[in-house]
Amino acid sequence: MNAEINSSTNEQTVETPSLLIIDDETIAIKNLTHLFTKCGYQVTTRSTGSGGFKMLEEQKFDLVITDLKMDKVDGMGILKKAQSIDPDLPVIMLTGHGSYESVVQAMKMGAYHYLSKPYQLDEIREIVKHALELVALKRENKRLKSNFSDNKNIHQIITQDPVTLRLLDTMKQVAPSDCSVIISGESGTGKELAARFIHANSCRNEKPFIAINCGALQEELLANELFGHEKGAYTGAGKAHEGLIETAEGGTLFLDEIAEMSLGMQVKLLRVLQENEIQRLGSTKVYPINVRFLAATNRDLNVEVAEGRFRQDLFYRLNVIRIHLPPLSERIDDAPLLAYHFLRKHTKSMQKEVDDFDPEVMEVLNQYGFPGNIRELENLIERAIVLSTEKKITLAQLPSSLTEHSISVMRFDKNKLPTLDEQEIEYIKWVLDKCGGNRTKAAEILGIDRVSLWRKIKKHSLN
Repeated sequence: MNAEINSSTNEQTVETPSLLIIDDETIAIKNLTHLFTKCGYQVTTRSTGSGGFKMLEEQKFDLVITDLKMDKVDGMGILKKAQSIDPDLPVIMLTGHGSYESVVQAMKMGAYHYLSKPYQLDEIREIVKHALELVALKRENKRLKSNFSDNKNIHQIITQDPVTLRLLDTMKQVAPSDCSVIISGESGTGKELAARFIHANSCRNEKPFIAINCGALQEELLANELFGHEKGAYTGAGKAHEGLIETAEGGTLFLDEIAEMSLGMQVKLLRVLQENEIQRLGSTKVYPINVRFLAATNRDLNVEVAEGRFRQDLFYRLNVIRIHLPPLSERIDDAPLLAYHFLRKHTKSMQKEVDDFDPEVMEVLNQYGFPGNIRELENLIERAIVLSTEKKITLAQLPSSLTEHSISVMRFDKNKLPTLDEQEIEYIKWVLDKCGGNRTKAAEILGIDRVSLWRKIKKHSLN
């Protein structure tokens, strides 16, 4: 039985929010530009409605702030244009000539908020912050809902390691049942792929598989994402929103990084598991659900429970079956098998004619400890294909750290094996150094999100 661990990621580069400010008052433009530039946003300004109208056609923005009364194209015209481009684009209306009728009209047309001049800078800063959080939430929701796949073949797990082969047999046994499963293992070992494998081999495989990272959102946003909300539940909730639990109806919901969930959210999730029903934010109505829950973590949940960071009752609800994925360093014989798989996968997508490795390359891969696990191996192979000018991957396409002795983390000293923490610390330090301290870029290279990188930096005191 051959298998593949394909640890493709859904990590996204964090982008700076972009604002378009339209106002015919120079002092207003100056003050708002100073305020939001200081907040770290990208600010584009126009002093006429027609200029703002043109910018909306030419460039994508995360939020628009516009004066209401302007010549030729007024704030209502800007609002209509923004709505036609993106119904979810928040527009904040400003005016020194406010009236009740204009407020009602703007809000009916879909304006996110309405402020009369003179306004407080602290007030508009908080309104913009909340609006941008809502934009990010809606975009993440769309991404998650589209993150389905009906192709069961991509959930095949490739391995020749005896321990992992036994795990596959266990997952196949578990798959047809509806019991909850906790999948544990280091980052990059393929926990989400294992969850997809279970779903693909279950009776729910024709229904959605939904994955969400519980550590990527604040508690309020996570609650909104999971449970949804009713119209008017909070400022900006212009229509009812179906949460991911409802979206997964009949299928599987995968809760990645479950140990990062706050105790308050754990209580809410426990109720869902006990009652098989949810309640949207801002609603008294109860919705019955039929969803299988799978969870994953790179932490020891027994320790988390003992130290009070994870609820014991939720742990018992989820921990019906435990699957622990070994790190690649414990199944190093899989490295060549996986390397050839990733070679085929990425040469096909890049349309490059690279079909083999030099023997020296395989020797280096066999000696390397892979602190980033399978995800790191895939990134290495993808990088090598991009740099390759021949039909074989050579040592020239590997990072110098793998082929030189200057970075001890990249090779085992057979007389003194380093610990996993020692390897991780040295590798993170090396990547951060190569990126000039840019954490966003470093996280992308490491194959993790910025939040996970921040936690590792804090854990190892690398500040």
